[in-house]
Parts: sequence; C-alpha cells; structure tokens
Amino acid sequence: MKSTHKPLKKRRALVAALLGLGIGVTSPGAIAGENLVFVSGAFRRSIAVADLDHLAKTGQATGLVADVLAISRQNPKEIAKLLNQSVSLPITLISRLLNTRIGEAVLERLAKVIYPLKASQDGVLALRSAVILGLANGNGSINAISFLQAYPVPEMEVNIPALMAMLKKASSIAELVRFFSESPLDGLKPAP
Repeated sequence: MKSTHKPLKKRRALVAALLGLGIGVTSPGAIAGENLVFVSGAFRRSIAVADLDHLAKTGQATGLVADVLAISRQNPKEIAKLLNQSVSLPITLISRLLNTRIGEAVLERLAKVIYPLKASQDGVLALRSAVILGLANGNGSINAISFLQAYPVPEMEVNIPALMAMLKKASSIAELVRFFSESPLDGLKPAP
C-alpha cells in the first residue's frame, strides 16, 4: 500500500507544479512586447517599449529614442502626446470585426509591416491579440503604449521597406483610411 500512495503523491505534486507554471505563463503581462525591432535588409535597431513608455509618461526621451528624436528634430512632448492618444472601442464588436473577412484583410496588410520577429507568419494573430488584450487591459480604451505592452511576443519587427511603401501609398490620413477600407474589399469582390 505504501507504494501506491507515494506515486499518487508524486503525481499530485507534479500536477500542482505544472499548474503553477501554467498559471505563471498565462497570467496577464507574463508575455508582452518588450522591443520594437526596426529591420531593413542587414540594418537592425531595437527600441525598448519601456523607453517609449517612459517618454509617454514623462515627455522625456531616453536612450535610442532620444537620439532618434534629436536626429529627426521631433519634440519629445509632442511624440508623448501621440503615444498617449487613446481610442475607445467596444471590445466585443472589435473582436468580431477582426474575425471577419474584412478584418482579416486589414490585419494581413498590417502584418506585412508589423509582426513577431521570429514568427512572421503569426503576424495576424499577434496583431489581433494585441488589439483585443490592449482594449481589455484599458477597459475599452487603447493607445500605442497599451498596444505594444499587450503584444503577445517580446520582440515585434517593423519592416521598414514595407512601412515606407504603405506610407507612400497613404500620404494623408484620408488616403490611409481609403487604403484600409477600400483595398480589403477588393479581395471580397467576385472574380470577373
């Protein structure tokens, strides 16, 4: 009888340990965006999300962010305002929208620019997750920092050539809205 109780106790301890590990891994914030990695060919430069968060909270840039803003002659306080601009959206509606064919088409376009560094094929899933988690964490409101902090992998690649191509096609906000609202509809039109 002693031999049957020891394996049972060991199994229970193992299950408890595994459940504890699982809870730790799946708790909010356990996996989050830590770095934006800007990539263009052999060029690769990382900016810590913590540095962007510091800029958003204080209006003061540090590290590489400070260098980039100085070179581009950008006012850190103005960039902080942009990072803090939030949008309130109904989580349920956005979740449903992102799972429609149009939502998928928009996410696919964005996933060519922004995607997990070591898993570019998971860009759509990561973007959808970051938006929904960011909204959930912000009680229905999201901004750039909450999006980055909700991103489900530590490193997010920003493909500079793809970003520049997107910006070239959308030189104004109106063109950007049209780019994302009309173009995905092209994939839904029946073939001639």
